[in-house]
Amino acid sequence: MSTFFLAFGFFLVIVVAMSIGYLLQKKSISGSCGGLGALGIEKACDCPEPCDRKKAREAREQARQEKLKEWQRNQII
Repeated sequence: MSTFFLAFGFFLVIVVAMSIGYLLQKKSISGSCGGLGALGIEKACDCPEPCDRKKAREAREQARQEKLKEWQRNQII
C-alpha cells in the first residue's frame, strides 16, 4: 500500500509542477504537431458534400439562431 501512496504522491507532485509552470508562462495550450492543418486538411470532415448528420446539425443551429434573433427583436427592454 505504501508503494501506491508513493506513486500517487509522485504523480501529484508532477501534475502540480506542470500546472505551476503553465500558470507562470501564461501561454495558451497548443498541440506540438500543428494538428490537421499540418497535414493539409482544412477541416475535420474533408468531404466535398456534408453528411446528413452535419446537415441536420447545421439546420438546428440555423433554427436556433433565427429563434434567438426573433427573441431579441421582441424584447421589451
